[in-house]
Amino acid sequence: LRRFSIDELPQLVNVLKGEMSIVGPRPHPPDSVKLSSDEILNFMQRHKCSPGLTGWAQINGFRGTTQTNESMARRFQYDLYYIKNWSLILDFYIVMKTFFVIFFQGRDYSK
Repeated sequence: LRRFSIDELPQLVNVLKGEMSIVGPRPHPPDSVKLSSDEILNFMQRHKCSPGLTGWAQINGFRGTTQTNESMARRFQYDLYYIKNWSLILDFYIVMKTFFVIFFQGRDYSK
């Protein structure tokens, strides 16, 4: 289930309800957000757009849970890049690359 991200399919309901987008920074548990916002400068900027099923950080190797503040900070940098450089072309690229990552790599690089 996890290798092919099938466990993410129920989140499509959230996309249909308008609570999430297909592309955007991945949501984090509230405890993780609190801890990261205390540790990482400007972390809450990632909430300027809707969370997504996939995102720039995920296709660049930061998929899954983060084990250290350093990996969370690196993930945040990718999220910030996405927010500052958003475009339909970037979203299309992320969706296409997500399929490649899921079906051909299928590994968790966040550790």
